Amino acid sequence: MDIILKYFPTLTDTQKAQFEALGELYTDWNSKINVISRKDIGNLYEHHVLHSLGIAKIISFRPGTEVMDLGTGGGFPGIPLAILFPEVKFHLIDSIGKKIKVTTEVANAIGLKNVTTRQCRAEEEKAQFNFVVSRAVMPLADLLKLVRKNIKKEQCNALPNGLICLKGGELQHEILPVRHQAIVTELTNFFKEEYFNTKKVVYVSINK
Repeated sequence: MDIILKYFPTLTDTQKAQFEALGELYTDWNSKINVISRKDIGNLYEHHVLHSLGIAKIISFRPGTEVMDLGTGGGFPGIPLAILFPEVKFHLIDSIGKKIKVTTEVANAIGLKNVTTRQCRAEEEKAQFNFVVSRAVMPLADLLKLVRKNIKKEQCNALPNGLICLKGGELQHEILPVRHQAIVTELTNFFKEEYFNTKKVVYVSINK
């Protein structure tokens, strides 16, 4: 939990309590339904919570913004972002029912009122949002084809509506098809831990 306060020192008491609660909740749920690698659960705050909050280093969502988290798994990056931005609406989807169960239970347990969840494939979700966020679920070009239909025309943020992905490793080839509309930000610009040496946030604007 200290690592969250190190980089986000202005959290409210409610936000601190919600972030604090994630450790026990995910440890408990993960023992029943494996949503985080068993070897990695001890690194929950650095590898999952803080990593998710990397998105907040490139955009501060304005109140009323609507965001879909595609392939949320156990709730990343959606749940940490929903704690950080309580006036933003987050819709978390995943095709695997037991992962959505964990996500829903965690969101309810910490009292998140700005989160909805749905078990479905990306193709089935027809609602529209200002942004789609995702954590390395598939190559960018494939992801863009899937989510273009989900991006609203109406703008309400400093960044134009689009796709924001957390990615790792070598991205040169993956970015080629979208290089004119993509901005890649190294997370080492913000987070000093070794884990973030290869981690990036990729933003792609989607013009309607």
